[in-house]
Amino acid sequence: MQAFGSTAGAMVQYAALAVEAGMADTVACVFADAPLQPGSSSGAAYTGRSEPLGWAGLREASGFVNPNTQYALAARRHMQAYGTTSEQLGAIAVAQRAWAAMNPLAQLRTPITLADHQASRLVVEPFHLLDCCLVSNGGAAVIVTSGDRAKALAQPPVSVLGWGQAHPGNRWRRNDDFGLVSGAARSGPAALEMAGVGVEDVDVVELYDCYTYTALLTLEDYGFCKKGEGGAFVSTPGVLGPGGSLPLNTGGGQLSSYYMWGMTPLAEAVIQARGQAGQRQVDRHDIVLVSGNGGILDHHSTLVLGGTS
Repeated sequence: MQAFGSTAGAMVQYAALAVEAGMADTVACVFADAPLQPGSSSGAAYTGRSEPLGWAGLREASGFVNPNTQYALAARRHMQAYGTTSEQLGAIAVAQRAWAAMNPLAQLRTPITLADHQASRLVVEPFHLLDCCLVSNGGAAVIVTSGDRAKALAQPPVSVLGWGQAHPGNRWRRNDDFGLVSGAARSGPAALEMAGVGVEDVDVVELYDCYTYTALLTLEDYGFCKKGEGGAFVSTPGVLGPGGSLPLNTGGGQLSSYYMWGMTPLAEAVIQARGQAGQRQVDRHDIVLVSGNGGILDHHSTLVLGGTS
């Protein structure tokens, strides 16, 4: 399957459907990647792809040559429309690093400040280095089976309560909503409705954070704050970080922990739902919301998982 960063959530959905239909007893949803090579920088990990030809090359000819530049365009549009600032994006990076400091699996565990974020080099304006996800080698797997079978296994079961997908595509046409709305606006409500809960019932949020901006946009589209108010929401003290009212990316996310595409938020969601996160474990973890974002806001998957407090 390939829906980029939304693939993990989609895999779990189809695996659950297969088990419910009796087509399979147990399904392994697997992801692995090894972009880092000896002697090469992380910046070179995803380069070397063939360049598009003809009309497909117009964006690249204009300078939009990789996800950094294309997401920067989306973030800048959000900034111009709603007044979102770089400092507000930085608040997400700071909060997630505080979570990563308690995660032994995280690649980056040294706490940072907003001043550190602002001082980090620009990658593509408005993104500083600390706005961008890591590059990681590794693998992860999630096993999906029936509820009865799961109860007999060694690990505490985590229930799949709801799911949703949306694939708006990245049309790049005049007067569209690129940068302002993502597929989360459709997949989120669908998954929550299926689970029979609302955003006010969510205890933990594990969002796909290829950039700080992506996490902010997804919070808006899920309805944790009003559209355009994401910047003020994420920068409010006592919201996202450890001990906050809305625990976000409690393992450090892709910004500070590791980048396993959609498996990063999904794996941390399962750990939290099971109550196995150690020092970073949140008190309430009955309802865990998980997102996956693919392409340049092309695809989105949402899962609602149930744990026990």
